[in-house]
Amino acid sequence: MTDTNTSPHIDPLVEARRREMATEHLLFGTIRFLAQRHPELLDELDGSLDHLWDTVEGEARDDAAVRKIASRIIKSLRAER
Repeated sequence: MTDTNTSPHIDPLVEARRREMATEHLLFGTIRFLAQRHPELLDELDGSLDHLWDTVEGEARDDAAVRKIASRIIKSLRAER
């Protein structure tokens, strides 16, 4: 793996997006690794979705959309098994 851009980007939104992408990649990989060894993990995560909510306030808040994204991630992990 080569890192072609070692200097931080000045735009904080770009930096936040990059951190989010890196975090999602690492968490997805971790969940995949654990679910291969403990298949019940995906059932537990699936059962926890009712407690997931959107943290934004106001009209932009959409708890169902956040749950739908999480559900799709779990579904994709199940398909890999």
